[in-house]
Amino acid sequence: MIEILLVEDDYNARRAYAILLRSKGYAVEEAQNGQIALDKLKKQSFDLIITDLKMQPIDGMQVLKATKTYYETTEVIVITAFGSPEIGVEAMKFGAYDYITKPFDNDEFLILVKRAIEKGKMFQQVKFLQQELDEKYKFENIIGGSSPVMNKILKLVSQVATTDSTVLISGESGTGKELIAKAIHTNSLRKDKAMITVNCGSLPQNLLESELFGHVKGSFTGAIKDKKGLFQEADEGTLFLDEIGEIAPQIQASLLRFLQDGEIRRVGDNRIFRVNVRLIAATNKNLEEEVEKGNFREDLYYRLNVIPIHLPPLRERKEDIPLLIYHFLNYHTKKSNREKPAISPSAMSMLVDHQWYGNVRELGNFIERLIALNSKKIIEIKDLPFTNSKSIRDISERRNHNRSLTLSEMEKSLILETLEECNGNQKITAQQLDISTTTLWRKLKGYGIDVGEYKEA
Repeated sequence: MIEILLVEDDYNARRAYAILLRSKGYAVEEAQNGQIALDKLKKQSFDLIITDLKMQPIDGMQVLKATKTYYETTEVIVITAFGSPEIGVEAMKFGAYDYITKPFDNDEFLILVKRAIEKGKMFQQVKFLQQELDEKYKFENIIGGSSPVMNKILKLVSQVATTDSTVLISGESGTGKELIAKAIHTNSLRKDKAMITVNCGSLPQNLLESELFGHVKGSFTGAIKDKKGLFQEADEGTLFLDEIGEIAPQIQASLLRFLQDGEIRRVGDNRIFRVNVRLIAATNKNLEEEVEKGNFREDLYYRLNVIPIHLPPLRERKEDIPLLIYHFLNYHTKKSNREKPAISPSAMSMLVDHQWYGNVRELGNFIERLIALNSKKIIEIKDLPFTNSKSIRDISERRNHNRSLTLSEMEKSLILETLEECNGNQKITAQQLDISTTTLWRKLKGYGIDVGEYKEA
């Protein structure tokens, strides 16, 4: 129920306003002067404050200022006497939603109350989302940082965030390149402006050029009107170009012009537009190799590579995996309003040793799935829903490393490694390999594998 604090020193007027508001379903707390209102505000919050301005010993202006000090998102409507609207205007300068002059129409008053409450709710939602965003992109929450290499990267990110330098983020898919880009923007002086993300590999190159720089009517088939590009949409903000290594030579030239002069030109247009955009790019390719192959302009590479940040894969920083797991556990249990489970040492050991081919993204998705499908207080090895994709990819990795192995030799090697990971437990081993215990027993016998050796170990 919506709670309103009504502050009015005129008893008859206060009772009339209160009866009107309660008739519309609002809960109304009454205060006969400003001092009582301040005492109430110190104890609880309200969805809306309605206050008269002329009161003793504390007037409505002081009530307004106190409300905005205690509760930034609470809206205030002030009531002024006939002939003094300038006081109401002054109150709006101090944060009042609006003012209404006595005597007023009841319907007009109720409409004003409704709109003020709606604005207050919207303001609260925006503040909540901004706090969530700021929390998510705090440097310590980005991608984990207990390893020396990640501590070094996060320190660099914190330093570069407050500058306008162009940043080039490299790393395998799923290592957190977009998270780093968002963290840089969220902690920059441009955080109140737009950050626009473009995946350069997901669009046809002719369409990508139009999306980035805009076009004029008739410049190509389907261009039925002028269109602003994303560079202009991101003016004063940040443009994040993911998979920058995929852009065509023509777009590379246009991008170089922007980085050199801060100028862009729409497709089919002779006019030049200046934009103030902070550029962050990311790639999972080795751009130096692409330059050597002639696929990427060398001058553009050096313009982009002002601040290089390379994100290593999880396999090169396994000490970060427990920290990441606890971060994702906290995030997803809070998000789903569920109790956070503990993870047994053996399960944690398996999670750390697991090959996370999708890096941080895969680990985050895995923990989210684990929370959704499990209600236990302690996560054990048997609760880890690894699928056969692990076995297939491990076999593929082994074949890449040693093509002389036969399929049966690779299968035996996989069974031995999984047995060792599971401490000789055949049931869990079968689950990890996505086969039945009967099939596992038959293969163990066929390969002459003694499970007792692993149990003793």
